[in-house]
Amino acid sequence: MKRIGFLSFGHWTDASHSATRSASDVLLQSIDLAVAAEEIGADGAYFRVHHFARQLASPFPLLAAIGAKTRRIEIGTGVIDMRYENPHYMLETAGAADLISGGRLQLGISRGSPEQVIDGWRHFGYAPAEGETDADMGRRHAEVFLGLLDGKGFARPNPQPMFPNPPGLLRLEPHAPGLRERIWWGSASNATAVWAAKMGMNLQSSTLKANETNEPLHVQQAKQMRAYRDAWAEAGHGREPRVSVLRSIFPIMNDTDRAYFGRSKSSDQIGFIDNMEAVFGRTYAAEPDVLVKELAEDRAIAEADTLLLAVPNQLGVDYNVHVIESILKHVAPGLGWR
Repeated sequence: MKRIGFLSFGHWTDASHSATRSASDVLLQSIDLAVAAEEIGADGAYFRVHHFARQLASPFPLLAAIGAKTRRIEIGTGVIDMRYENPHYMLETAGAADLISGGRLQLGISRGSPEQVIDGWRHFGYAPAEGETDADMGRRHAEVFLGLLDGKGFARPNPQPMFPNPPGLLRLEPHAPGLRERIWWGSASNATAVWAAKMGMNLQSSTLKANETNEPLHVQQAKQMRAYRDAWAEAGHGREPRVSVLRSIFPIMNDTDRAYFGRSKSSDQIGFIDNMEAVFGRTYAAEPDVLVKELAEDRAIAEADTLLLAVPNQLGVDYNVHVIESILKHVAPGLGWR
């Protein structure tokens, strides 16, 4: 069995071809898609977080709303850019969303991707300390957040509080038991994957990665995952980690699918992102029997316990449900995932 979920970038535009013309459309359709995905048997509903863009940004109101309308599906992010986050406030909002969902939050966090504006985190009131890079700052925020999730008291209570305090130092509330073990780090390199393992975070691998060996993306990601698991075992955390991989997969089931994706004969590409040479993954689009053969050769999918499907959210809820259901019914069984 392999967990299969979707990841939405949450784009909207007022263009005539888009089913998401506004932020309201994206938010409400994201809830509808998560509910429908649960009904057809998907395991996860994940969402990207981008600031200063016509995409989903503040995740916790959305995650809480989905949590209140669903009962089983995992609800997560991929990823929250920690350069923009106040770890203390994030702990409170994440804790509330997790409790509303009954402990189903799976939070992907990271240093983040290139943004729409220059040093956007400065507009949120954050700046690297002397000698730090913005990536260092993001990891520092992450470490503070992870420490707070342990739920230990750290704040000295007021001797004359408005309300009675429990004894000892106080922690932030609400505390979400178990959330610490459901934090994922979105990693683009082998080194940050090893760091995530040492920190006791699960691993998310996207459709791009630092090009460290000039091999295909899936081969590099598989090696990254094995390095991560080795580092995890060495750290001795005492539980099994989870690893997810993101892919664009579109079964050709009808003429509409063929019109959208029938000409997708893509392959891995090499490019530059944020001054890093990266390998970008292909799109899989073919009839189900062909997809089964192609995906069986993807070493990273084989290594991962969770597969996230990148969905074209601007094509609307119904079409995305069709794509997810086609994979669950006509592709996953042939690979032993269902």
